[in-house]
Amino acid sequence: MTILTVLLVAAAACLVGAGIGLYTPDKSRTGLEAKYGVSPADYVTAAGLRLHVRDTGPKDAPAVIMLHGLGSSLLTWEPWAQALSATHRVIRFDLPGFGLTGADPTGDYTDSRSVQVVIALMDAMAVPRASLIGNSLGGKIAWMLAAAHPERVARLVLISPDGFASPGFDYDKTPDLPAIAKLLPYILPTWMLRMNVAAAYGDRSLLTADVVARYRDMMLAPGVRRAMLARVAQVRLEPPEQLLARVEAPTLLLWGEKDGLIAYSNAQDYLRAMRDCRLVSFPDLGHVPQEEAPARSLVPVTTFLGRH
Repeated sequence: MTILTVLLVAAAACLVGAGIGLYTPDKSRTGLEAKYGVSPADYVTAAGLRLHVRDTGPKDAPAVIMLHGLGSSLLTWEPWAQALSATHRVIRFDLPGFGLTGADPTGDYTDSRSVQVVIALMDAMAVPRASLIGNSLGGKIAWMLAAAHPERVARLVLISPDGFASPGFDYDKTPDLPAIAKLLPYILPTWMLRMNVAAAYGDRSLLTADVVARYRDMMLAPGVRRAMLARVAQVRLEPPEQLLARVEAPTLLLWGEKDGLIAYSNAQDYLRAMRDCRLVSFPDLGHVPQEEAPARSLVPVTTFLGRH
């Protein structure tokens, strides 16, 4: 999800919640771990963080690391991870400030810190080189890592990645955080969250109650809502062309043409800026094709990852 959308939804949710007294406390970590089958083995320490990680597939197979978007978690990749684990080592994790990883004790939620965390996780898990798959915010982190550490990245799959300016989100400007958004850590109406997640779907009838509940659970994990506000406050978008030109890894760009969060027209910006980039678009899908149509959207990815 885009930063601008989350801010608007947060502000609206706070307005509604403040008006009718809906207090929404964090859920317990123990309860969430039990619900989602998380064990102590699912945590890896890297960059001073206890990261919630899922590591599946043969350990000697080519590695793929999956990076989710804003407000999401590693659970967004479940169907893709199950399928790719037949041929790849698949590593997915909750980025700092999200899901069961929770808050970063450093308080640093900049993109450069996120890149540092991914590299530290690769080192901790003895992964010298991997293909990266990133959606939205995760896509931006993926291409930034590929630009800064080309030797660590084999291939890139970018799904409606963040990075270029869009209406209401300009370069060289920190987003204005509405004062009322500061109520987000206390209020999160389910119906308002559903509206936000629905904006990521091209066909909103495919958004199930279980998916909405999963998003809500992960946003109600301890400290996540405060961390999201801190991340948004630290964003400063800069023109990405120079960095994108440094990316050496072959890149597959996936985009749903009904994306309501990051405009499909941004795909052309990436095609112009990157040296080895091809686009596959889906006329009927939105911002999260891995959730909306997992089997169909995975087809070009498996083909791309299978090329040597």
